Amino acid sequence: MSDDSQSQNVDPFKNFIAGGVGGVCLVIIGHPPDTIKVRLQTMPHPKKGEKPIYDGAIDCVKKTVKKEGFLSLYRGVGSMFVGVTPTSALSFFGNSIGKKIQTPSRDDGDYSIPQLFLAGSIAGITNTIVLTPVERVKCLLQAQEAAKLNKNVSSTKYNGSFDCAKQLYKKGGIQNLYRGAGITVVRGIPTWGVYFSTYDTLKRLLRPDGFTFTTEKLSTWRTILAGGTAGLLSWLVAMPADVLKSRLQSAPSDKYPNGARDVFRELRKKEGLGSLYRGTTAILIRAFPANAACFLGYEVAMKALNRLY
Repeated sequence: MSDDSQSQNVDPFKNFIAGGVGGVCLVIIGHPPDTIKVRLQTMPHPKKGEKPIYDGAIDCVKKTVKKEGFLSLYRGVGSMFVGVTPTSALSFFGNSIGKKIQTPSRDDGDYSIPQLFLAGSIAGITNTIVLTPVERVKCLLQAQEAAKLNKNVSSTKYNGSFDCAKQLYKKGGIQNLYRGAGITVVRGIPTWGVYFSTYDTLKRLLRPDGFTFTTEKLSTWRTILAGGTAGLLSWLVAMPADVLKSRLQSAPSDKYPNGARDVFRELRKKEGLGSLYRGTTAILIRAFPANAACFLGYEVAMKALNRLY
């Protein structure tokens, strides 16, 4: 990769803008299976002799659509659209900063896999600023709809994303909105490290013409394959911490005073460690197309920005 091309592709401002575009693409494709994932992760553990509310991801989809309609799969999407642009933008921004503060170790000007992992890990820190409150609201709304579906509540507490955020702030201030920030960082550092290092590494492996590869020559199918695979691998890393985060963020504010540690103790005692991978099917179904769309949107936006200046 030429020095000029490399400099363009680690430009923090361009990455911020292109990352926001990619994030919008991700939400459009990925929110429905994310709703299913959260419902599976937060459904109550069945008592002895009882059947679980959902017998897996497909059963959850069928019951949700039948009782609530297809648009219920986009419940909580308002907060995601409001938050996804800065969240995704900060992720790509953080990754570019991580690259910028390092010197490529390869003779051809590209970064080593450890360097790419470190750069991606920085993204897992920078995006927490926006990601934590966005996911807090999303999880509460999705859990509320699941409770209504299963007749565990008789009334609606939150009337949409903004009402939810307002009530959370009124009850517990900014700290209440940022409930789960610690476990979000714990999840984010290795997850985003795997995410970006996998994508950049696959771009090199899939290069069409040897070491003269540049992102301008990256075909659509190569972007889809690299981006989708990056999403799959990163979510396999993220799942245990994501289950703890979803349980914590969807619970009442006075529950789990010690945060994710209390969630882990309860989950291990009542459901076993295998429950840390509950919702894996739904998230893996989502991961490939959603993240392929994200990186495709990012690459298209980056090419347009590079042509502009």
